[in-house]
Amino acid sequence: MSEPTTPALMTSDQLFAMRPSKRVDRWLFRGELRESKVTKRNPSHSKTVLTLGKLLGNWLDGRPKPRGKLYGGEAYFRIRKDPDTNVGIDVALSTPEQAAATGKKSSYVDGPPVFAAEVLSPHDKHKEVIETIDEYMDCGVQLLWIVDPYDETVAFYRPGAKTVLYNSDHEITGDPELPGFRCRVAEIFE
Repeated sequence: MSEPTTPALMTSDQLFAMRPSKRVDRWLFRGELRESKVTKRNPSHSKTVLTLGKLLGNWLDGRPKPRGKLYGGEAYFRIRKDPDTNVGIDVALSTPEQAAATGKKSSYVDGPPVFAAEVLSPHDKHKEVIETIDEYMDCGVQLLWIVDPYDETVAFYRPGAKTVLYNSDHEITGDPELPGFRCRVAEIFE
């Protein structure tokens, strides 16, 4: 009887050296290559990502320099090293140090963002969303929003804290991770 083989772990550099595929999305989870069929984003997802980026971008423009950089559209972050975890994040805010260290030709931002927002899509599986939340919290993301454009809710996750759920009747703030940021949840979905 043969022993089951453990898949070889990859690094971020090995992942980004692979030939791109139009049919498969690839990422690393604790060094393990994961792939899924590339899915088209629906209008609700795309609009929510864009609106959230606009709200956060307006806030960030008013912050003193040096400041982090806002990324959107599945921007890759290496949130864990050895073994590597690379994730594409819908909307993320880097630290000023990460922004300075990320060149125009960089394949990913190194390190966890201060803030990450994942906008749910119809094809998202509950198990994978929970796995994502756990990994983000374990890797040092200070504030994670899971944004549901269908129920018009935003769930706040912080390491070591209870989840807080907001609906379209609420106003949210980003303090202390996003100092001074505030908006009505309904604005995200207008």
